[in-house]
Amino acid sequence: MKYVIGARGSQLSIAQTNWVKSELKKINPDAEFEIKTITTKGDTDARPLFTIDQKGIFEKEIDRAVADNEVDFAVHSLKDVPSQLIDDLILSSIPKREMVNDIFISSDGTNLDSVKPGAVIGTSSLRRAVQITRKRPDVIVRPIRGNIETRIRKVFANEFDAIVLAQAGITRLGVDTTFTRLSIEDFSPSPGQGALAIVSRKNDSDTNSMLAKIEDSDSRLEIEAERALSDYVDSGCRFPIGAYAKSNGDEMTLSVSAFSVDGKQSLFVTKSGSKYDPVSLGKIVGMELRKKGVNDLAINWRKKVEEWNKQ
Repeated sequence: MKYVIGARGSQLSIAQTNWVKSELKKINPDAEFEIKTITTKGDTDARPLFTIDQKGIFEKEIDRAVADNEVDFAVHSLKDVPSQLIDDLILSSIPKREMVNDIFISSDGTNLDSVKPGAVIGTSSLRRAVQITRKRPDVIVRPIRGNIETRIRKVFANEFDAIVLAQAGITRLGVDTTFTRLSIEDFSPSPGQGALAIVSRKNDSDTNSMLAKIEDSDSRLEIEAERALSDYVDSGCRFPIGAYAKSNGDEMTLSVSAFSVDGKQSLFVTKSGSKYDPVSLGKIVGMELRKKGVNDLAINWRKKVEEWNKQ
């Protein structure tokens, strides 16, 4: 049996897809797997991600290829996948999640605490930009685009003094670089950070049965809680919320943070519940955020993005 896998052409996407291939080969050694690279809007639009008013910019074209039977399934970074998929597609498998932490990379080995005042720090994430500013209001945060290797090169070419990005990408690529791991307390990750998502056709039972064998049940439940929270408060790359769910036995704790656009106001909520009802836990945390005024923060974010777009 031969399977065609849809993926972006970036080095990280290919590395992630090759990892999925190797895991599937372990359980299905006689199968063949071919990767078909597909260009997405996110690959061709050079604007900072937070200025693009569209969900699924890194996955829509690939999932359309799945729906149209051009490929059998697709591998994505889960945080790029919107909760509403194209009709007849499902999120069929979530393998074991990588580390969710963000990391700090500098050319001279300094960390976020010791980097010089006025240092230029690059990030593609509004959430990280605010968290950096909260921690170090004396540095300059600028948007940075490009794949992981390109961002790292820009640091060592002195275009940036440092960058902040997710550890999971560095791990999956096997990049040999020195970094400082940032705490989840100060840098709460985006919902789904560190996880992969495999999308397939709902009616393709044989493929779905195979993909289910590389699913990690705790990762699935934790991410369902984070995505339920995100959906409830309607967050996204234009209104960044940090969320991290962690299972412990039959329980799950969901910790969430949200900030004003200047970083001066913050909301933090942590609640625990049954890990077998992650959607309810996500909604409960979302309700608490709403009570504390998260919608007011969201309005301010949208206004600021509009101002940036006009500059």
